[in-house]
Amino acid sequence: MNALTCLEICAGAGGQSLGLEEAGFSHEAAVELDPDACETLRLNRGSVWKIIEDDVRNVDGRAYRGVDLVSGGVPCPPFSIAGKQLGRDDDRDLFPEALRLVEEISPRAVLLENVRGLGTRRFDAYRASVLATLHRLGYQTWWDLVHASDHGVPQLRPRFVLIALKQPWAGNFEWPQPFPQPPLSVGAALHDLMAARGWAGAGAWRDRAGGIAPTIVGGSKKHGGPDLGPTRAREAWKSLGVDGLGIANEPPGPEFPAHGLPKLTTAMVARLQGFPDSWVFSGRKTAAYRQVGNAFPPPVARALGGALIKALDAAGPTTHVTDLGHHASLAECLSRVML
Repeated sequence: MNALTCLEICAGAGGQSLGLEEAGFSHEAAVELDPDACETLRLNRGSVWKIIEDDVRNVDGRAYRGVDLVSGGVPCPPFSIAGKQLGRDDDRDLFPEALRLVEEISPRAVLLENVRGLGTRRFDAYRASVLATLHRLGYQTWWDLVHASDHGVPQLRPRFVLIALKQPWAGNFEWPQPFPQPPLSVGAALHDLMAARGWAGAGAWRDRAGGIAPTIVGGSKKHGGPDLGPTRAREAWKSLGVDGLGIANEPPGPEFPAHGLPKLTTAMVARLQGFPDSWVFSGRKTAAYRQVGNAFPPPVARALGGALIKALDAAGPTTHVTDLGHHASLAECLSRVML
């Protein structure tokens, strides 16, 4: 497999970055504005990735001409149903900057993800404008809803994913296939962490938490401390035996009631997002949780990255090469998540 390169914008805590790295992409640079998230990137990949702590508006794409992939998770508030859905009128809308970089860099492939709200009728004209620009630049495009639970992540988390490829590589692209097995339940995924301090109720809790998690939300700096979402989300967490009103500093101990509702720790939420346990998050609890909650799950990015590499490495528009792992077994996926 050839070494393929990537420039990632709005990299956050590195969820998409890590997944693309696992798929086989080498990062020329990862761009992020938030200082805590940049420190997270440095702590985990500072020796191998160039971390640019700056506004993406200040990045000159011409310096990265020849990069194979431009990727990123552009800010979701302009399109989120939890916000005002201002779209292009929201100053946090960075799609124009992403498209500027695509035009300056002319990569073979583009991968951008956002909330599913971008796929609603309200934004039909906005999406059409984005696609028209990419078509003008010579790309074939796909936009689809991708569910994290289809790729081994024990969480719903639908994301609206844009793929763009130039010819002849566009003729080889296929969306990654879902795993043949369902993801682990929340209880099975987190039992060892929940039992780490000797909580007597950990075994019963594992059995109670028999479903997958609702979509984890990170919120923004304009809101208060960390919790697992609005009222409806907290009710879903309660049905899994989890107190969603806040994040714990540590797992429950022997003194915690056996039938109580424990809160999740940031480490637990990170595992539900598909991060390996070895991934370190910088900042205090609220800042660290916000990074985790806003991340793109690494296993999903790995699956998408594998599909892109399959297309980019193919010798011709109808040639198919060996799959790079988005059909990996559930055990293999979880071994990566829990390292």
